Formats: sequence, C-alpha cells, structure tokens
Amino acid sequence: MDTIRARLIYNPTSGREEVKRKLASILQRLERGGIETSCHATESKGDAIHAASDAVERGFDMIIAAGGDGTINEVVNGMSTHGKRPSLGILPLGTTNDFARAHGIPRKWEDACDLLTRRHTTPIDVGQANDRHFINISGGGSLTEVTYEVPSKLKTMVGQLAYYMKGLEKITRLHPTQMKITAEGIGQFDEEFMLFLIANSNSVGGFDRLAPNASTSDGVFDVLALRKCNLPEFIRIATMVMRGEPVLNDSHFIHFQTNKVVVESDHRVQLNVDGEFGGTLPCTFNLLPGHLNVVVDEHGESSYRKNGPGRALQL
Repeated sequence: MDTIRARLIYNPTSGREEVKRKLASILQRLERGGIETSCHATESKGDAIHAASDAVERGFDMIIAAGGDGTINEVVNGMSTHGKRPSLGILPLGTTNDFARAHGIPRKWEDACDLLTRRHTTPIDVGQANDRHFINISGGGSLTEVTYEVPSKLKTMVGQLAYYMKGLEKITRLHPTQMKITAEGIGQFDEEFMLFLIANSNSVGGFDRLAPNASTSDGVFDVLALRKCNLPEFIRIATMVMRGEPVLNDSHFIHFQTNKVVVESDHRVQLNVDGEFGGTLPCTFNLLPGHLNVVVDEHGESSYRKNGPGRALQL
C-alpha cells in the first residue's frame, strides 16, 4: 500500500491525557503502517476547527482527530466547509467516544491505529445545526447542558463519573420548556418538552438503546423529544435508559425520522452539539448525506461492542 500523508490533530487533555502520553508510540505505529504523520496539539476551544481547515488546504490525504467527541466535532467543522475533503480518521481517546462506539472504532489506541493503516472508509451523513456541523448528536433542554458544563480537569481525573456527578447536581432543577418542533414530512409539535435530541447515530451519550435504529448512512435524523413530566416520571425514564431498556414506546416520548427539523422557543434554550455548547434556539437542523468519508472497521466490530455499551448520564 502506498504511503500517504496525514495530519494528527489532538487534544492533549482528552481521556485522562492518554494521547499526550502515547503520542510517540502512536506516530511510530502509524509510520510503520504507511501513514507519514505530522501533529497539531490544540491549545484552546475552536483551535481544531482552524487546524483541520488548514490541513485540508495543505492537501493532506487524511486528517486524524485524536480526543473525545468535542475534538472530533471541531475537526468535522473545519473539514465540512470545503468542497474537496480528505478522509477522516479517529483515535477515540476521550471520555465517552459516542461516534467511535457507533462505527466499530476500537478504544485501544493500538487497535485504532491499525484500523487507520488499513484505510477502509465509508461515507457518513453530517448534521448541520444552523452554521455548525455535527456527526453524532445535537439537542436542547436543561439536561443536555451536562456535557459542556463538566470541567475538563474533572473529566481528566474521574472520567465518565464526572457526568454522573454533574447530572445528579442538575436533576432537581429540571423543568419543561415550551418549544415548537417543525419536521419535514412529519408536521409540527407545539408543547412543553423536557429536552429534544437530534440523533445522527445510535450511540447517544454512551447509550445505544435510545435511538437503536439511527445510522449515519441512512439519510435521516432520528428525532426524540421528551414531553413534560414530573420528577418521579423522569427518574423512571432515566433508570430505563441506564439499564439499556427501550424507551421509545413510552408515552412521554415523541420519535420520528426526517432530514430537516426546525426548533423554536420564546424562552432561552441552549443547544448541545456533539457534547459542546452550540448557541441557543431557534435552530434549523439539516442533514448532509454522505458528506464525509471516515475510516471505520470493515467488519463493523470493535472492543466497544465486545465489552457492551458504556454508561454515562449525558442526555
């Protein structure tokens, strides 16, 4: 196989700083597999967007995002605005790694590097929330704020436990918000919701049973909206989710598929885009089918599936 040039964009604080500690070994393994790799360490929020855009303009054959879903999201945003895009590789070294979980990308860095050297790619759909791109999930409502409110240092210290801690802190302050959801080909819902989720893959906050049929290659979003409910009802639903039990048939949920959604509210509702703050409503969500080519496992298998679904309170 011919040698290719790659740009590795990594977050030095992700996943208990594993990528920083393993960087020399990662580069050596990629080089042995025919991928000549140079690096860019992110220094601040948004840095990976500019680094990825620069890498596209410099003609790299592959861009590798090393870190969590937030780092991957920034790299996707840097790549997606260009007409001609290289393939995207992923080293899932963050806390939850939803996208990697949904696409058979192993969590062990050695196995993930070997997957990259095989260079098997598949086109994936990319979501667009106003002018922001996402590949896994977007949403709004008070509990969706958990992921971007958890301090990076706390995630580095205790991993997924940080999300549990933040979720428990917020749970007594949950409240419904009047929203209007207008979906292409479906209709309109104007009522009070606890939260809404626009899922592009079947791994949502570490859970794979919330939107089990969602896929980044089906050309549609899976939209979930949780109607107004009291605290005991919410705890019951959250317990079902954490146990991996199906919840879409619960009367409190609205679920449908579409390629375009508009969500509006007279209240301030913050958006979560791939685990990061994405502005506030109103928002138009559009699907861009087959927008990026991502290096994935050719058999769709990974250590995530072998070891079972992860658990993190990140709705």
